[in-house]
Amino acid sequence: MSAWSRVATRRGLRTLAATGAAAATSAALGAAATTPDDPWYRALAKPPWDPPPIAFPLVWTPLYADIAVTGAAALTELEEQGRTEDAAMLRRTLAVNLVLNTGWSVLFWRSRRPVLSTVWCAALAAHSGVLVRRVASADPSLGVALAPYPAWCTFATALNGSIARRNR
Repeated sequence: MSAWSRVATRRGLRTLAATGAAAATSAALGAAATTPDDPWYRALAKPPWDPPPIAFPLVWTPLYADIAVTGAAALTELEEQGRTEDAAMLRRTLAVNLVLNTGWSVLFWRSRRPVLSTVWCAALAAHSGVLVRRVASADPSLGVALAPYPAWCTFATALNGSIARRNR
């Protein structure tokens, strides 16, 4: 049975409910902190390659779903293989990653700290790479499926850094 099909098992569905709830909570908290219509944000100088505002929910929604599904598939696969220590480490990695993810929104949007949020976003991008490696340890196809996440976080770090440089 592949890691992907294990999600459809009773254990997999329970795990998907947990990873889905964690990802949805992170998404909701991040969205609550995000205020793109705020005069502060509108007044910031942004690079010409800044995506339009609609791009962000169109990118983040599937990324959060990807985190939930690949995380659940990897956890279920690790548990089925009897790799309980690896599963525990993946759970911790996923939890830390979602905290980093939500924390960026608070730092950038609420604290209005572009330099600090750039450093935080770089940590998120690096940690997202760690998450991909842990997920891939259960099944390489899961790592490939999650690879857009650190790629987007790396882009976000560059964008955040460009905004920070333009608005010292």
